[in-house]
Amino acid sequence: MIHMRENSHLYHLHEMHYAAMAPLNMLAHAGKALHRHPLSPLTYTGIGRSMAAAAEVLERVTHRYGKPLFGIGQTNIEGKTVRIHEETVNEKPFCRLIHFRKNSNDIKEAQPKLLLVAPMSGHHATLLRGTVEALLPFLDVYITDWIDARNVPMHEGPFHLEDYISYVIEYTRLLGPDVHLMAVCQPSVPVLVAAAVMNEAKDKAAPRSMTLIGGPVDARINPTKVNESAMHKPLSWFEANVVTRVPFHYPGFMRRVYPGFLQLSGFMMLNLDRHITAHADLFKHLVVGDGDSASAHKRFYDEYLSVCDLPAEFYLDCIDQVFQRYLLPEGKFMYKGKRVKPEAITETALLTLEGELDDISGVGQTEAAHKLCASLSAAKRRHHLQKGVGHYGIFNGRKFREHVVPIIVQFIGKHN
Repeated sequence: MIHMRENSHLYHLHEMHYAAMAPLNMLAHAGKALHRHPLSPLTYTGIGRSMAAAAEVLERVTHRYGKPLFGIGQTNIEGKTVRIHEETVNEKPFCRLIHFRKNSNDIKEAQPKLLLVAPMSGHHATLLRGTVEALLPFLDVYITDWIDARNVPMHEGPFHLEDYISYVIEYTRLLGPDVHLMAVCQPSVPVLVAAAVMNEAKDKAAPRSMTLIGGPVDARINPTKVNESAMHKPLSWFEANVVTRVPFHYPGFMRRVYPGFLQLSGFMMLNLDRHITAHADLFKHLVVGDGDSASAHKRFYDEYLSVCDLPAEFYLDCIDQVFQRYLLPEGKFMYKGKRVKPEAITETALLTLEGELDDISGVGQTEAAHKLCASLSAAKRRHHLQKGVGHYGIFNGRKFREHVVPIIVQFIGKHN
């Protein structure tokens, strides 16, 4: 039965927009090619370069971005180049488990095994490419590659927050008993719940450690604009205004989703001036021929503008349980009919990481996990606040590589 409260026309309007922009995109592509053609006299003039740059910017802002590839072919371990083989080791309806495998002959000893739990939050797991690249020299990395909900057929059924937790537990058991977990942003709550469930059950595959990075464990602390937007509207508002149905030309036709393009629009509106300035800067870089700066811009936005849809059930569960009723810090979170007990965690060491300038998960929201995991000894816990970084800087970029990665590697090594 169709849910009558949902915004059933939203996705169709989005598709119509892209269809309407297609001729403009093709015209911009042709204009770029024309004004960069080596036989065109305009190519070697200032006005020609300006017209080519304007055409490229227009082409990019009207382009539909597909899912990027990880494209990690190698890493460097102690000065030696080591080949990376990307393998899918398990596939479920809503997720692929990917392993960045190294040849055993290329490394001196087995590295600690890490399951990197990517967020199901509108971007593909490839948003963590830099995270993976920084960790590969030290760890044997697996990642959850969540599947775009618009590509999951209706017969696979719904996907709730509880299903997400079950996936984490299943993958932990598959890779265990010596696996470490890492959650970036949104999965901090389900990873903490999974560890609590496994510790309470005395599961031999319980993770040896979990690293929670910039996640809303307790969203009541230092609420950000993102938190406030979820807190101040009833759940029915989200269901009526941002949940829609997948159009007919996708495998997930008629599946209820929270579209990735809406999430992207919300994030871009938070820092609209910054994004406008970035595209103005791209125009300038293209005009003067600053290829390095232009390439860096393109790499970032190729990833940032590539979005995927979330199952509506999962999205609404997160709004309700994490951002409105705060079930985990309130001690009321349920998994398969039983109350989750973070205080039951005794075997899984806890590392929490936050960015001083995080405007997505406020400072203190992730650190709150330590209060919940009250039974852990001091030797099995650590918190780090990285100065001078925002939300993305706590899991990507130079400061992440130079300051945060050593902390992660040392902590995992200590508890391996």
